[in-house]
Amino acid sequence: MAAGGFAIDASANGFDGRITFSVVITCIVAASGGLIFGYDIGISGGVTTMRPFLEKFFPAILRKAASAETNVYCVYDSQVLTLFTSSLYLAGLLSSLLASRVTTALGRRNTMILGGCIFFAGGVINGSAENIVMLILGRILLGFGVGFTNQATLVYLSEIAPPKWRGAFNTGFQFFIGVGVVAANLINYFTANHSWGWRLSLGLAAVPAAFMTIGAFLIPDTPSSLVERGKIDHARQALQKVRGHTTNVGPELEELIRFSKTDMMDQERFVTIFERQYRPQLVMAFAVPLSQQLTGINIVAFYAPNLFQSVGFGNRSALLSAVILGLVNLGFILVSASIVDRFGRRFLFIAGGIQMLLCMTAVAVVLALVSGVEGTESISKGNTILILVLLCFYAAGFGWSWGPLCWLIPSEIFPLKIRSPGQSIAVAVQLLTVFVLSQTFLRMLCHFKFGTFLFYAAWIALITIFIILFMPETKGIPLDSMYIIWGKHWYWRRFVVEPQVDQ
Repeated sequence: MAAGGFAIDASANGFDGRITFSVVITCIVAASGGLIFGYDIGISGGVTTMRPFLEKFFPAILRKAASAETNVYCVYDSQVLTLFTSSLYLAGLLSSLLASRVTTALGRRNTMILGGCIFFAGGVINGSAENIVMLILGRILLGFGVGFTNQATLVYLSEIAPPKWRGAFNTGFQFFIGVGVVAANLINYFTANHSWGWRLSLGLAAVPAAFMTIGAFLIPDTPSSLVERGKIDHARQALQKVRGHTTNVGPELEELIRFSKTDMMDQERFVTIFERQYRPQLVMAFAVPLSQQLTGINIVAFYAPNLFQSVGFGNRSALLSAVILGLVNLGFILVSASIVDRFGRRFLFIAGGIQMLLCMTAVAVVLALVSGVEGTESISKGNTILILVLLCFYAAGFGWSWGPLCWLIPSEIFPLKIRSPGQSIAVAVQLLTVFVLSQTFLRMLCHFKFGTFLFYAAWIALITIFIILFMPETKGIPLDSMYIIWGKHWYWRRFVVEPQVDQ
């Protein structure tokens, strides 16, 4: 490489790899970490509409619902109820800040196992909860599990997957999130009318945790992580397993060792990521996960049953609507997996952003027209179905763009020395944003009414413009050559320094 020169082939290192049975199975097991996150996203909103759950923990909401004759938006406005949902993400934020050091010290795989065990314990406590304290404690443990697994799983996927197919493999994480959401919504739908239904819904969180944890015991750690911890022989074995035993992995292993030696002095310094040369990656570590949540997707996912019940659906219909939204999102995640490595990240970001912007704006307009500015008018079944259809188009736009790409981009843009802290920051930013938005959404819905959806539409417009101006294309670029794209970008090139690697 010429010093200061960035015009080299993205695949120049020759380690694109090929898809082997081992790498497919390994990535599926790792991506299944998304199950626990998705299950939680889907389960909480449905549980909070179940009458037995509300009678036991939030009877005030039932009293409000019985007398709510003036404003359809305010039935579920309860800070304690939103704390039940959002406490998980506050705990996840704290654990994600610790996850960088844990992932570096224990390895990616062991961190996944640790997070899965903690999440399992949280599911058991929630399923057996007898009071608010147990309920919140279980959610906090779930949050710690999510923080560790989200950080470790995404780094694992990017380090294992061949560069040419990295987008498709990383999309698997979002696919499993979608599977978890749909599974949770279906369980809520079939248990809603039983007095013990909420216990089953919350307690079954232990099942995806057990699945992922057991699977993690059966896969190797990533070669990068093993080299990082000085386990060279294990790294060679892991490379041979995922690249195929007939592949000569020596050159790839030697390059991993060279980059690891270069980065070793800085690995323990979290502040390294704040150096000027890493400004592009740092900005994206904040901007991409923040922007994903400002599309409003998790708020829709959390509170879809509450929202549909507020605007006219019965309890069962509201839960079924959440299932439909989840299925639409899941289907379009598969679309994303099939095209992300063909059309690239930028195209999906921009096209999906425009689609979500139009849908969110349309939802706000329909709500304003049919419920009145103050939300005092009842909404017909036909108009409620129209809102559902618009939100389905919105979920489709998210499913094939911002959903999987938010996890993919932060996991692939960081060099080894800042990969763990970079991913920790990205996960922490996302969980902090989810916490704030989930804690405030029902209050916003009550006071801003249909304007809540215009709020998210405005953010979608801003973040789409941001992508157009500042996000370079990362399709097919090997992880250790990712600095090339920043060096060519009209703005970020002023910060980039080509890494020096010992020969």
